[in-house]
Amino acid sequence: MNSKFLRTATMATSALALAFSISACGAGNESDSGAPADGGDASLSGTLNGAGSSAQEAAVAAWTQGFQTANPDVTVNYDPAGSGAGREQFIAGGINFAGSDAALDEEEMTSAAAKCASDVIEVPTYISPIAVIFNLEGVADLNLSSATLGDIFSGVITKWNDPKIVAENPDAKLPSSDITPVHRSDDSGTTENFTDYLDQTSGGTWSKGAIQTWPFKSGEGAEGTSGVVAAVKGGKGTIGYADASQAGDLGVAKIKVGDEFVAYSPEGATKALDVSKEVDGASASTIVFQIDRKTTEAGTYPLVLVSYQMACTTYADAGVAGLVKGWLTYVTSQDGQKASAAGAGSAPLSAALSDKIAPIVEKIAAQ
Repeated sequence: MNSKFLRTATMATSALALAFSISACGAGNESDSGAPADGGDASLSGTLNGAGSSAQEAAVAAWTQGFQTANPDVTVNYDPAGSGAGREQFIAGGINFAGSDAALDEEEMTSAAAKCASDVIEVPTYISPIAVIFNLEGVADLNLSSATLGDIFSGVITKWNDPKIVAENPDAKLPSSDITPVHRSDDSGTTENFTDYLDQTSGGTWSKGAIQTWPFKSGEGAEGTSGVVAAVKGGKGTIGYADASQAGDLGVAKIKVGDEFVAYSPEGATKALDVSKEVDGASASTIVFQIDRKTTEAGTYPLVLVSYQMACTTYADAGVAGLVKGWLTYVTSQDGQKASAAGAGSAPLSAALSDKIAPIVEKIAAQ
């Protein structure tokens, strides 16, 4: 396993206080509205509240440490409740910014813009492979094509020594025991990315499309990224999917890209983004990618998520505007991306993409 991703779940907990008492686009704390260019601004003070993607949890912890160090009068609270919950809270006005592994759909964008009374900013902040994690005694290495994964997570393949798995792992000692697939029980952007990969590449063994809510009653459901990791770790013969930054010491399968089985890596995730295109029709304040899952280019790892943060272009409270602007300026800067790469093992945004995001974030202001 790539050592860049190894860490314990506890590294994030100290930075993740929960707070839901303010409005995303109206409530706030006393501070000036100036945004820091490098993460620090003596004028910034108050509390910034966000929620959403559990995949971003460790990255947000790293960003929080860097941002609060540069701005000692600022407190950042982030609840890793899941992408769906983050988008819902943002649209409802319960938080200042949201993190999500799936972009806002058209209906959500309309509702968010109405709540903000302004355009909505939606920019990539975090790139990471999705790891296919497993816990199978006596098996350290595992190859799984997307066709086989589709059958496993659809409940068609139920035994570890199924001929399809054996054919992809001729040297492994696969037992005849049951497979227990573990999936997210909550609405999840990670699930949407995982099922999008299966939908595009499995050749029809996955037939439910790209979805955020798990469609089968079989297997075991767990809430949040940490819940899936805990369920796989605590079970026998289990397999699941989770942000690679939280894979820990679990087994991680290689996936088939072209004719090769490829292990996850931050470099492979970055390359997958490089070969992908931005979604047509995005607004001037959004940057959203459509990942090319079918790429066979060497060195790519197409089972990847691009996670976003969402904010209002304008806020009724100048203090909140300054905090959100300062936060996103730091998070999407090269310094911020280096912090999350070191703390969470993520693949940093390219300098060109950071430069493209900067003028979007610069739009944030008081109403």
